[in-house]
Amino acid sequence: MDNDTTAAPKPSSGPTNNTTTIRIEEPSFPPKDTNDPDRASREHATGVSTGVNFRSRGSSMSSCHRPELVGGVFNPRSIISRGKRPADSRSSHDNDTTSQSHLDIEEGDDWRGGYEKKKQVFKGRTLLWLAYQSVGVIYGDIGTSPLYVFSSTFTAPPTHRDLLQVLSVVIWSITILVTFKYIFVILHADNEGEGGTFSCYSLLTRFANITERDPREQVTVRMERHLTNDLKPPTRSLRAKLEGSRFTHVLLKIIGVLAVSMVMSDGVLTPAQSVLGAVQGLSVVKPDISKSTVTGTTCGILVLLFLIQPLGTSKIATTFAPIVIVWLGLNFSFGIYNLVTFDWTVLKAFSPYFAFQFFIEHKKRAWRMLGGVLLSFTGVEALFADLGAFSLHAIQLSWMCYTYPCLLLAYIGQAAYISHHPDAYTNPFFNAAPPGTLYPSLVIAILAAIVASQAMITATFQLISQIMKLSYCPQVKVVHTSQTFHGQIYVPFVNWLLMLGAILVTAVYGDTVKLGNAYGVCVMFVTFFDTCMVTLVSLIVWKLSPFLVFVPWLVFASVDGLYLSAALIKVPEGAWFTLTLSGILTSLFLLWRFGKENQWRAEAEDRFKPSHLIVKDKNEGGRLRLQPVWGGDPLSSLRGFGIFFDKTGVMTPAVFTHYVTKFVAIPEVAVFFHLHPVEAPTVLPEERYAVSHVTAVPGCYRLVIKHGFMDQVISPDLAALIYEQIRRFVVRQATERMRALEKLRTGEDTDCEGEQEAAKGETSHRTESSGASGPDGVLLPVELRDEEAAAELARLDRAYASKILYVVGKEQMRIKTGAPIARRFMLSVFLWIRDNTRAKIANLQLAMDRLVEVGFVKEI
Repeated sequence: MDNDTTAAPKPSSGPTNNTTTIRIEEPSFPPKDTNDPDRASREHATGVSTGVNFRSRGSSMSSCHRPELVGGVFNPRSIISRGKRPADSRSSHDNDTTSQSHLDIEEGDDWRGGYEKKKQVFKGRTLLWLAYQSVGVIYGDIGTSPLYVFSSTFTAPPTHRDLLQVLSVVIWSITILVTFKYIFVILHADNEGEGGTFSCYSLLTRFANITERDPREQVTVRMERHLTNDLKPPTRSLRAKLEGSRFTHVLLKIIGVLAVSMVMSDGVLTPAQSVLGAVQGLSVVKPDISKSTVTGTTCGILVLLFLIQPLGTSKIATTFAPIVIVWLGLNFSFGIYNLVTFDWTVLKAFSPYFAFQFFIEHKKRAWRMLGGVLLSFTGVEALFADLGAFSLHAIQLSWMCYTYPCLLLAYIGQAAYISHHPDAYTNPFFNAAPPGTLYPSLVIAILAAIVASQAMITATFQLISQIMKLSYCPQVKVVHTSQTFHGQIYVPFVNWLLMLGAILVTAVYGDTVKLGNAYGVCVMFVTFFDTCMVTLVSLIVWKLSPFLVFVPWLVFASVDGLYLSAALIKVPEGAWFTLTLSGILTSLFLLWRFGKENQWRAEAEDRFKPSHLIVKDKNEGGRLRLQPVWGGDPLSSLRGFGIFFDKTGVMTPAVFTHYVTKFVAIPEVAVFFHLHPVEAPTVLPEERYAVSHVTAVPGCYRLVIKHGFMDQVISPDLAALIYEQIRRFVVRQATERMRALEKLRTGEDTDCEGEQEAAKGETSHRTESSGASGPDGVLLPVELRDEEAAAELARLDRAYASKILYVVGKEQMRIKTGAPIARRFMLSVFLWIRDNTRAKIANLQLAMDRLVEVGFVKEI
């Protein structure tokens, strides 16, 4: 895990098998000139800029003296492809001045646009391919329910009328809760393509002010709160109450996090339950198989299942999809066979009359039997949570066109067989298998049961990624496994935790009956939470009329409540385990969020513009001083190139504030350096680097490097890379000023009077002739014709050649004296977790002899 309190930001994680290693030996010569004739060919051939600027005085550098690479931010696949096709390659630094000019914002706070997370929409073959993959991941859990629904519902051979009634309840439960509620309604409540209860909460936080945000997230989040007058009066009143009530803030927060915890609890239970059930299915062939053999085999399969997760969702789904497709196809064909052969009259169960009669005739007994019926749609919560890994239309297509019909025929066919063989309810799938198909169906059933847990594993990865974005969980490594499908991820730390939990549960329980008692409660809690959250989304985000929303909410909430009350009977029998685990996880997530909110408030005093820290003293020729609030002392200038690692990319880095106030000195050149991950596989080369002047401090710049989740940050010599980007920025600025002056002199663009006046003011102190020549009559480079740029480059070269410092912050948090015991305990746990996570600075592999840590203490 990574400690996000360190001033150096963490590079994005990409697939480890694509990493490209580039080494460098420290250059012992001064920087070079950009006019090196060999340089363009070198960068074109390698696809990577050297990042070191060698100054050439009248002679070019031969290819045999090329320096080693200093790195940058690259997509490893593009580096490989560039090496194979040099004719089509393009350097990440190979940009013209016009393509980068829009990034050169004066104060550097306008670099954030263009890479917000956006919902991916797929069509054609790609959509069909995603739909195929979704079958292999999403429907493994709900698809294997025909193995045990009737055996879990009935306790004795059923009558024909009871069978029809239960079948009707199963059909309409799947239709109402899965098809109508999730497929047609809830899947539309995505947060830029991400699904799950917590994504609904995240969506609400963008349309209503109901949460605090991490200062680093504030610079990138896209708030879309509707204007008050655009809302209907009831919705306007509801939003006002939500925003003004601290109780509702906490309640929504708890619901969102509790739903995540419950899905994660099922993520521990489902692999153990499904794989253990599959291995126990071998008793059909070998009745005397021992319990220790079953448990050991189950644990071995679980280990294998989690070991293949690094392959990525796409590869796993492609492998598992044929198994689930064949399994569902068997259920479909068996259903048709039994329906035609035994009792086609069970089709009457499509009438909801029999479902209502079930409750009227059986009353309390019917209510208790719902605990078995709800197993027919367990896994539906993963259908919504896995939305980010696939897409809305892919899931709708795979459900409506294949999975839904197959499941209906599976239950109808089993009911048709049981109506003639009532004792077959104990093992409905295998007993109803047509003659000669028992052993093939056994093999497919075991394989399908093994892969059934993939839905919950993938859902857990999705949800952990979501809660990290809102700071409810310490930062852990997230690996994006697909460059095409952005939502397909793998979380190593969570994967190994799930594996350990599943093995432990298997070893302790060792029986599907005991594990089955723990099943179902969390599913119904999550579906009920989804109903409530999506109702709020429909009112506040979609702006639907409350009168239009009320009736569907009442229907769905009533069905959820009915099943939830029936599932709670299982709490003493085993469901206490998942509820307890969910409670522990929820407490940890909320505790981390509580600590982060206190940390943000403590750090708020360090958020100000550089001009609030440093001022030029006009009485002393523009000498820099601290502002009076910081003591007003004059600042000494230190020879060297200081790189200050910045967590946010805006305002003044806290490490810079504490460095300047403690040492009462400032480096000759200071760079605020920020690595900014974006929600895209890679960043276009011309948009990767954003450089700006910090106008309040001479010789101070801000450099923001954007990188996608498939990019690798390669930094054997980070200082050389930063130096090169700053130098290019200075040259670009000089070129633009010279062009503006040329236009002014030639009378071009006469309509741009404001720009011409600005050009006059900026160039009034420069050389009179834009065509200044050197001693030999050769036209000088633009950066030498511009006196301001020449002075700036001289300062930059002098500082870089003198000394390089990487300055990072070492923040320590201390609990305020006199804090209540409960608050002190929670903050102590938060600080312990925070202090035991890995520092992000380790990711950049900086030279330790150049590293300076500036410590400071914050009270929370």
